[in-house]
Amino acid sequence: MATYEYDIGVIGGGAAGLTVTSGSAQLGAKTLLIEKEKELGGDCLHFGCVPSKTLIKTAHVYHMMKNAEKYGLPQINVPPVDFKHVSKRIKSVIDVIQKHDSEERFCRLGAKVEFGNAKFIDEHSVRLNGKTYSAKNWVIATGSSPFVPPIPGLDKTDYITNKEIFCLDHLPKSMIIFGGGPIGSEMGQAFNRLGTKVSIVDRGDQILAKEDKDMADTIQSVMESEGVAFHLNSSIEAVKDLGKEKEVTIKDPGGRTRRLKAETLLVAVGRTPNTNVMGLEDIGVKAGRTGIVVDKRLRTNHKHIFAAGDVSGGFLFTHAAGYEGGIIVSNAIFHLPRKTDYTYLPWCTYTDPELSSIGMNEKTARAAGIDYSIWVEAFEDNDRSLAEGEKIGRIKMILDEKEKPIGVQILGPHAGDLISEWVAVFNGKVKLSTLAAAVHPYPTIGEINKKVAGTFFTPKIFSEKIKKGLKFFFNLKGRACGPEDR
Repeated sequence: MATYEYDIGVIGGGAAGLTVTSGSAQLGAKTLLIEKEKELGGDCLHFGCVPSKTLIKTAHVYHMMKNAEKYGLPQINVPPVDFKHVSKRIKSVIDVIQKHDSEERFCRLGAKVEFGNAKFIDEHSVRLNGKTYSAKNWVIATGSSPFVPPIPGLDKTDYITNKEIFCLDHLPKSMIIFGGGPIGSEMGQAFNRLGTKVSIVDRGDQILAKEDKDMADTIQSVMESEGVAFHLNSSIEAVKDLGKEKEVTIKDPGGRTRRLKAETLLVAVGRTPNTNVMGLEDIGVKAGRTGIVVDKRLRTNHKHIFAAGDVSGGFLFTHAAGYEGGIIVSNAIFHLPRKTDYTYLPWCTYTDPELSSIGMNEKTARAAGIDYSIWVEAFEDNDRSLAEGEKIGRIKMILDEKEKPIGVQILGPHAGDLISEWVAVFNGKVKLSTLAAAVHPYPTIGEINKKVAGTFFTPKIFSEKIKKGLKFFFNLKGRACGPEDR
């Protein structure tokens, strides 16, 4: 029997890799973690979730300062933003979290951490910094990078991606964003609120293409009211560097062209998996355009080599990567054949208002041929939401033909937090009647979850049939007041 230096080797120190490393080491497996960057934490910590949400909060506070009169406060003249201070705050938040994702912490857990670019030399060994490391099992968790489309002139023009946007030395006067997905929408709103003139260009007929159009259109309407310009159903034909400005030529479906100009270009049209620097082709690991091919146990075609996170091309969320890391620990360390199940994987886009989702939305239900019904409650009917000045948005609950919940979307304040109750409902198989009967504190925005469940039962409980039955058995006298009494 072959012997290996490590029980498990992990390539990539992001959410998936750190989850596998932490779990494996604490369970007693001799674990090696390899990260190509100088620090652990991955894209989420340094260029994604953490800096973007920090920036979004800063932009939200600045936006509220500029709109103080909305809350009965004196209107004030807010000075312009110095983005160097914003970047400094972003870095300070990253630095605090970085301590949790440090080499020292993982060493205390029992894992060996090495830095550099690893390359497979056979199915169980990699070459790193002139040394060879072998492991019984390997996990590839190298993440993804911004996809840069082959637009004429873009290769000769300065542009930024999510990797550069948080450390700009000044606030751009104007910005054109390629892509109306989560990154483009979140950053577009945030920079617009800070004072940048923002335009968003997208090929689709809506922003946030995976979401229901009614929800996405509401977010677009809010952003337009704040000053963001949208160019949808438009292709980007060419880019030209004019020096202090960049020129972008776009074409609409009718063939008409327009030229937009801005100081800064942000490319946010998707991600591409990091698969091309590890020698995977040399050992025959199968990978496609969207990433490494894995089965439901996250095994590649070599059963001892696993892949998780963005590199496997599934759901590109940090919490999905963490979940997948746990699946790998079950399979590689416990040897339990645990499979992935994304049925109730939640996600959230952190615009204002936020848009969160779990299960199916109307788009996916229609695509699956499901006969569904929808139940909606508006935030303008929630007392706490009104008290906080939040009138825009709604919760949408989707039921199948058997009146079983199959999905929920929430567009409104704290939607990312509100969806957590539905995570428990779906995964715990909680009955809708249990949620409707549960007592929620008043006044809270979370009451909207109970309200939409109660709305489903209202016509059933207060039906004419029920009223007639109660009148018959208990001799109820009926209405005490009618329209004629008003």
